[in-house]
Amino acid sequence: MNTSQWMACLLAATLPATGTAQDTSRKVYCWDEGGRQVCGDALPASAVDSARTEISARSGLRVGQVPRALDQGERAAAADAAKRAADAAEIEAATQRRDLAMIESYTTEADLRRAYGERITLVEESLKTSQLSVGNLRQSLLSLLRQAAEAELQQAPVPKPLADSIQGQHADLLRQQAIMQRQLADRASLGSDLAQALERYRTMKAVSPG
Repeated sequence: MNTSQWMACLLAATLPATGTAQDTSRKVYCWDEGGRQVCGDALPASAVDSARTEISARSGLRVGQVPRALDQGERAAAADAAKRAADAAEIEAATQRRDLAMIESYTTEADLRRAYGERITLVEESLKTSQLSVGNLRQSLLSLLRQAAEAELQQAPVPKPLADSIQGQHADLLRQQAIMQRQLADRASLGSDLAQALERYRTMKAVSPG
């Protein structure tokens, strides 16, 4: 809306008050209604969610601009974007806290390397134990399967205790293999974790006092 339109709307909205003292805080609202500009000194319920311009009734100058209300989809998108931003900010804050704690905990790079070395040793020892356990479980399961195969070759039913033992041993083997896979992944990630930790450590040391 241009200045002449504002003034016309302002005049129309304030005409009943001519000759009386006007409230300096009074405003005129202008919004679009059915493709045409409508102005008034009171905002009807039908225009509450519409974009509108607020004009000072005293000076005729624009004093505010209110965007239209968001629809349900837009509100959901805005809420999702706000959540993602909050989550990213929290992750960044957690990273900064972790890096500060790292600087306070390790005086030198050698201390940091030593701490990671201890973690690597623990993971490797656990991995050796898991590998041994997987090997034992596999051998035990093969022995049970051979017993079942011999019973079937003799056209005899597989005893229920033997069948139950095979199922239980197989489940134990699968669980231990899953544990071993997680340990292998942990061991593989520790190398890259150490490289990243050293890079952050050097950066924090460069900017921290002392």
